[in-house]
Amino acid sequence: MTATMDINRERIAATEAVIRPHIRRTPLIQADLADFGLPAASVTFKLEMLQHSGSFKARGAFANLLLRQVPAAGVVAASGGNHGAAVAYAAQRLGIPATIFVPDITSPAKAERISGYGAKLVIAGNRYADALAASEAHVAQTGALAVHAYDQAETLLGQGSVALELEQDAPGIDTLLVAVGGGGLIGGIAAWCAGRTRIVAVEPEQSPTLHAAFAAGAPVDAPAGGIAADSLAPRRVGALMFPIARSHVERVVLVSDDAIRQAQAALWSRLRLVTEPGGAAAFAALLSGRYLPSAGERIAVLVCGANTTAVNFDS
Repeated sequence: MTATMDINRERIAATEAVIRPHIRRTPLIQADLADFGLPAASVTFKLEMLQHSGSFKARGAFANLLLRQVPAAGVVAASGGNHGAAVAYAAQRLGIPATIFVPDITSPAKAERISGYGAKLVIAGNRYADALAASEAHVAQTGALAVHAYDQAETLLGQGSVALELEQDAPGIDTLLVAVGGGGLIGGIAAWCAGRTRIVAVEPEQSPTLHAAFAAGAPVDAPAGGIAADSLAPRRVGALMFPIARSHVERVVLVSDDAIRQAQAALWSRLRLVTEPGGAAAFAALLSGRYLPSAGERIAVLVCGANTTAVNFDS
């Protein structure tokens, strides 16, 4: 496995150049926190839910499929939904067979995306860890290439391209709020920023994986529940991301399920942004007051996913 020290700005930039033809450069939107009933202050939203497959995960998926040797058996992934959709999308675009294992908590919107991209969808257990175990058995049986959702160097390198874009498009950001599940996203972002920008991790109270790891000094099993369980609830953060997070993530903020729901509703009502629970979690830290910016602090929030059936145009 690639050493954590090899997940750095140089390799992220090189990876970004490889995946650039296959991913979207997602836009920013500037807003005022006063629009959300908070003290007036500028906030920048990075709209990564507009990425291919509905989340940032397409970056890491393409990085894996383009930088690693893919066997004839194709690729396999375990996912709460977004990673699986991203791998299925990337595999479809590159003409590679894909099998995706998901737990039964995966939302219908995500399962439909996976199947719609032509991948074989397999329901396995009721948590991400169950799907991962089933995918590992499939790899052993078939020889397919495993594409890990967060604990794989290429995954982190791909996700780090989010921070490269943000730095170029919004220079001078002081603080970036990022939702955390297994840590592939925040690990890649923190490796790119490497102290240049304050990185604040946001997790659901019922899935405090990085919070527990910081308290223990190493990745440890944590509860895996709550409204965002299909995207932010692995049992523990990845081993590759943890040293990066320990060096470059300032703190972990925990938010309630109610706060996440309120953030989803606020993003829709004020900005007409559709987000899934995990996609709204980072903003929930601001909206609920769990993270209080200082005067003049330049804040950015990563809105990372929108695979939800919350908006139904058939009704």
